[in-house]
Amino acid sequence: MANIKKVVLAYSGGLDTSVILKWLINTYNCEVITMTADLGQPEDLSGVEEKAYKTGASKAYVMDLREEMARDYYFPMLRAAGLYENKYLLGTSIARPIITKALVDIAHKEGADAIAHGATGKGNDQVRFEFSAKALDPAIKVIAPWREWDLMSRTALNAFADANGIPISSGAKRYSMDANMLHTSFEGSELEDPGLAPDKSCHERCVPVEEAPDEAEIITVDFVKGNPVAINGKKMSPYEIVHELAILGGKHGIGRSDIVENRYVGMKCRGVYENPAGTILYILHQDLEGLCLDRNVLSIRNQLAVPYSEAVYDGYWFSPEREAMQAFMDKAQEMVTGSVTAKLYKGGVWPLSRTSPFSLFNKELATFEDSDYDHHDAAGFIRLHSLRLMQYARAKKHLAETK
Repeated sequence: MANIKKVVLAYSGGLDTSVILKWLINTYNCEVITMTADLGQPEDLSGVEEKAYKTGASKAYVMDLREEMARDYYFPMLRAAGLYENKYLLGTSIARPIITKALVDIAHKEGADAIAHGATGKGNDQVRFEFSAKALDPAIKVIAPWREWDLMSRTALNAFADANGIPISSGAKRYSMDANMLHTSFEGSELEDPGLAPDKSCHERCVPVEEAPDEAEIITVDFVKGNPVAINGKKMSPYEIVHELAILGGKHGIGRSDIVENRYVGMKCRGVYENPAGTILYILHQDLEGLCLDRNVLSIRNQLAVPYSEAVYDGYWFSPEREAMQAFMDKAQEMVTGSVTAKLYKGGVWPLSRTSPFSLFNKELATFEDSDYDHHDAAGFIRLHSLRLMQYARAKKHLAETK
């Protein structure tokens, strides 16, 4: 890319992005501004600015995006029942659009020519970052060093860091990991072979179920229009709710999944995910919907949840189709208000009871005791709805007779 004078880099302070910072300066002879997103990840971000300056950054931003991510990205996805391939709660996927938005905002503020990310050419994140960037600013340039440079191994990255005086951690990580308020993902090492079980070191958020407390914990979560607003009667901000449930769920070993999924770029990958807060909220939210959502609305919602989840996974957060689906999801959530009480125990979440001022459950209709319901009405209902089955049976019989 020609005429690159100033770049905003998504920066974590780890080996990859530290090397990218120096590589951008050396390759493009440009000014590099770093942006580190505080998304509630367990890592200690103190010192990340100092490290960026030592590696050559002209300016270093650390953005507290915790409340914005919970409120404007995760909660809308929760209302839409986001679950990719019926198993992945999209913990990494949902973080990419907000990171990209912060990069683009800073690029506009600082008059930068481009943004840069550390995603490889194999994965989904390159697509998520770049689709989001183009949706937010079609004219912005995006630099993806992993698609340009020849540093294709960890050995090469370490050699580059050593040659350029970049301070790196002395302890090598076993896994490639990503973390935010919702989840931690693990890839690499023995996980690259689906036939091998994860090593016992593959835990960060969730204790092994064998080490979880032997006593169950009962919690109640309140929802308003599909959004969680309180735990055990205590009102909290969106991030505070996610943070509190992440601690509670992790303590009970809730939220670990070991899955093989289909990447958007066309290959299968295997990862271990820990998402305690997302697991609890997904289960409790679905439970409350059973009380509050009309049968046909729920059916349509469940159908739309598949393309919605694929849109999030594939990087189309800022797309017209995701926004249109979100409008339906949010309309459907207008009466999803109430409380769910559940038991947390040894990796499991069991709803125990649920209440709502907008409950569609009518005890007078559902009871096995006497009520105003007229059982004779069901006969006509059955006759009408079985008409097509009877016509189909006659047609099948005729078909068999003609063979």
